[in-house]
Amino acid sequence: MTLSIIPVEGIGEAVQGDDVASLILGGLETSGHTLEGRDVVVVTHKIVSKAEGRVVDLDDDGPDGHRHLVETEAVAILRRRGTLVIAETRHGFVCANAGVDRSNVEHSRAVLLPLDPDVSAHRIRTRLEHASAVKVGVIITDTFGRAWRHGLSDVAIGISGIPAIVDYRGTTDTHGNVLDITEVALADEIAAAADLVMGKASGIPVAIIRGLEYPDGEGRAADLVREPSGDLFR
Repeated sequence: MTLSIIPVEGIGEAVQGDDVASLILGGLETSGHTLEGRDVVVVTHKIVSKAEGRVVDLDDDGPDGHRHLVETEAVAILRRRGTLVIAETRHGFVCANAGVDRSNVEHSRAVLLPLDPDVSAHRIRTRLEHASAVKVGVIITDTFGRAWRHGLSDVAIGISGIPAIVDYRGTTDTHGNVLDITEVALADEIAAAADLVMGKASGIPVAIIRGLEYPDGEGRAADLVREPSGDLFR
């Protein structure tokens, strides 16, 4: 299997009311690419949030204003350390500052997570498939920190047309051992791979993963969220 990760260039700044699928199709045309069957289209949440009007003005551009916005977006505050807040969002994600992001946006403004990233991913996928006449998957991403490890990595927060997890439990490895707990976070792995060509400062908000063999299925970002009853660290 040969895997290609293709950056989609030529996508401008999204504004409220934009159709994200149309922006992607325009970027593909500018880049000289077309969609192929079983491509996975990976989209940073920033352009989705901006297109959906999830950008807010900060009355107070200092720490107090930012803290108030984080608390508004959170359903639970799990940890605080200085100005850093680890919070649970309405989606069930546990992340820094409830997903409130002040990068790649004008001063005194902040970008919030989409209200329902799975619905957003499905909407984008439906329009891309209609325009291209091929079946694709769509993943919307955000950048999360990771417990126990330094550094950030992109993860899937919205999914359509592809499983979130590939469950190998009950199968055997190459030595015949039964796998008891192996579940692979396929959507997160795709999100992290796509970020290798998108980056944080490159201005490339979309990438295409091509050549990946993945099972059929409809995943949701909620599939990746560990239930509180199974979370040993809260």
